[in-house]
Amino acid sequence: MSSLLARASEAELAIANRRCDLVRDFLHGGRNYVNKVAARTIRNWTALYRVTEGTCGSGYIGLLPRIRQRGNRSSRLPADVRALVDLVIEQHYETPKQKTKRACWMALSLECEEKGVAMPSYQAFRRAIKRRSDYRLALKRQGRRAAYQLGTFHWELDRKSPRHGERPFEIVHIDHTELDVETRCSSTGQLLGRPWMTLLTDAYSRRVLTVYLTFDEPSYRSCMMALRLCVQRHGRLPETVVVDGGKEFDSTYFETLLARYECTKKRRPPAEPRFGSVCERLFGSANTQFIHNLQGNTQITRNVRQVTTAVDPRTLSVWTLPDLDRRVAEFLYEIYDTMEHPALGLSPREAFQGSLERTGRRAFRLIPYDQDFLMSTFPTTRKGTAMISPSRGVKIHGLYYWHGAFDSPAVAHKQVPVRYDPFDAGTAYAYVGKRWVQCCSELHWAFCGRSEREIMLATEELRRQSRRFGQRYCLTRKRLAEYLQSVEAEEALHLQRLRDRELKTIRNAPNMTGPACIGTLTTKAASEAENQPSSAANPDADRLEGR
Repeated sequence: MSSLLARASEAELAIANRRCDLVRDFLHGGRNYVNKVAARTIRNWTALYRVTEGTCGSGYIGLLPRIRQRGNRSSRLPADVRALVDLVIEQHYETPKQKTKRACWMALSLECEEKGVAMPSYQAFRRAIKRRSDYRLALKRQGRRAAYQLGTFHWELDRKSPRHGERPFEIVHIDHTELDVETRCSSTGQLLGRPWMTLLTDAYSRRVLTVYLTFDEPSYRSCMMALRLCVQRHGRLPETVVVDGGKEFDSTYFETLLARYECTKKRRPPAEPRFGSVCERLFGSANTQFIHNLQGNTQITRNVRQVTTAVDPRTLSVWTLPDLDRRVAEFLYEIYDTMEHPALGLSPREAFQGSLERTGRRAFRLIPYDQDFLMSTFPTTRKGTAMISPSRGVKIHGLYYWHGAFDSPAVAHKQVPVRYDPFDAGTAYAYVGKRWVQCCSELHWAFCGRSEREIMLATEELRRQSRRFGQRYCLTRKRLAEYLQSVEAEEALHLQRLRDRELKTIRNAPNMTGPACIGTLTTKAASEAENQPSSAANPDADRLEGR
């Protein structure tokens, strides 16, 4: 009975309600059915009502219309034709070539003609394709990444743990994205490009734990700086860090930092962004709610042909990295953090603080933000080492750093391991004499008395300008080499022209005697000999050749 009611539509239920009222009135001796339905019809309904009341326990079931059960809905095509249709769909339609339905149907017509069977209509062929799974069609025709959107949704990371954990800091996602806004240098106004944003997001409360802006492409340095900011703001690191397949998460330094503070790294499946939906959705919210409302945003660059000088984001950009970092942090730490989240029913801050009060703050997980922790977060350069110059020290990212230990002749011109502080271009560290020594750069005086965040932003702009200068220098060097090549070619051509001109002067000089005259006459006679049909017709030429 429940299955019959579950399959009934709203219109069928309305029809059954009207019939039930007329039947019950008829059973009580009423005549409301008159002028509404025929007498035979009301007697048939009454009979169905009584039969189903005895078999199903409810006469109402017998009054449900059975219009959908009428007619012969089985396929009219023979079994061999249906098998041939399935074969053509598999061999022609479900392929990476992505043939159209019309082309596959034409191939089916040829197959039917060869086998001498009935040809199904184009509409029947389309219905056969429509009955197949959308996921399978997308997988066969466009690949697994396109079919991923049509696949089954996984509600948990694994069968033993909730999808987003049971408390804050249990599961944290880390990921990067390039912001859709152009920036300029705060001192020179030079265009610096689009910065990258690294987010550390708590999966349980959806709260942004840290945000880190840099001009560097995603690397283990950005990951370590995000974890460093997490300890600076919250005094702890998460228990589990969920990462994607980026190579920056395989760095030895990053894994060492996680292992030292007992953090587990989990890698989500490749090409399946739903497992990182916590970060991916937050990137979209940050863009639509904040970044895309700034001057100099790059939305229009999606349609490159529509970009003109008047609307070019590089022309309209006014934001500097310090100002953008301050506003992005304010949006994520204050605005987004206090807005009601649709998946939680309350704000991320309320969910975060409420869960800490219920589950405990776990003081044993606290990490002191001291020099020992900072030293474990300092990254190294791409090479990993630097050569000690006795006069200037070690060179890191275009800046020289000095320490008194470099005066020793034993370490002069040697390659030593180095580390630098991404938040402070004024200091770096070199491994000399079996210990790490703190080195100071020429910019150390400029950073005295500044906060760590001010130094970090100034350092980031400084390194970006240094990379831009290196790119411009490569272009200048290439242009200079090409120009010198053109100058050398012009010099060689000019020299050849001067030689030809001098030779022409000698040839055209009158009353010449001596060897020069003989050479000129010889050249002139040879030229005349070329214009004669044969040497026999010009005996003077033979005489000159003999001479």
